[in-house]
Amino acid sequence: MDVSVGLWIGTIGVLIALIVADFFIGGRKPHEVSVKEAGAWTVVWVVLAVLFGGFLWWHSGSQPAGEFFAGYITEKSLSVDNLFVFILIMGKFAVPRIYQQRVLMVGVIIALVLRAVFIAGGAALVTTFSWVFFIFGAFLIWTAWKLVKEARAGEEEEFEENRLLKSIEQRFPSTDKYHGTRLFVRENGKRLMTPMLIVMLAIGTTDVLFALDSIPAIFGLTQDPYIVFTANAFALMGLRQLYFLIGGLLKKLVHLSYGLSVILGFIGVKLVLHALHEAGVHVPEIGIPFSLGFIVVVLAITTTTSLIASRRAVQESPSEAKV
Repeated sequence: MDVSVGLWIGTIGVLIALIVADFFIGGRKPHEVSVKEAGAWTVVWVVLAVLFGGFLWWHSGSQPAGEFFAGYITEKSLSVDNLFVFILIMGKFAVPRIYQQRVLMVGVIIALVLRAVFIAGGAALVTTFSWVFFIFGAFLIWTAWKLVKEARAGEEEEFEENRLLKSIEQRFPSTDKYHGTRLFVRENGKRLMTPMLIVMLAIGTTDVLFALDSIPAIFGLTQDPYIVFTANAFALMGLRQLYFLIGGLLKKLVHLSYGLSVILGFIGVKLVLHALHEAGVHVPEIGIPFSLGFIVVVLAITTTTSLIASRRAVQESPSEAKV
């Protein structure tokens, strides 16, 4: 896809405008986000993503648009896994519900900036070294196997502060109480960080760990940096509303890890086949239409089986309690 400097600047400008509008309309005043509000904003962000995909179709044809939708759906599904950790972080730092949307908004912006750096580095690698696809593919297949192993073992994730966050907490004194949405306060003549800043950094920097598999995954669907960036941007920017919309339903998605592992394994195989093709080996390559359909079907099956399994567990629990 031929992307001019003007298109890059215009796209980034529009994204910034959307973030600013989101802040002033829905996030300026701290409040508890209702399911109705979260649902409305989730629909808004999905519609915006669909409109952007339509723009790509009009601008450059069906191929870039298909790559965007495949990347967007993949990133969106992988981002749902982020929400489990976000809930752990909110609990660890005891974030009051009225401040959670502000924490997520700033944390997601930090995550988007860090992902942009990852995407730029990944784009430079895949452009210069085609063998990187072997590494990306092998890593995704290993990640898929790891997800299945953890799911079968029934392991629960625990939040651990990363080194950057620990070093910040050690070097900068902080308070143990929230002071509204303020990031710094002055007490006894000393300038102190508040837990608000710490939890924002926790959300943003922890997302880097998820980017380690999501960035290679989307490069398996498209090597266009513009599409990779915009798919990540639209997937992340709607993550805050999704947190409040399906936060209570996450425990019901009991087969989510299996679905994500299948998707990551599939993209990993796709990357390896692409790498072999680039190396001159005559192997079949998996097209975007098939990839998009495969991802949608896997997510639909995973969601359906998860809800069925959760319903059965609820129905069986009363009888088990009587025994």
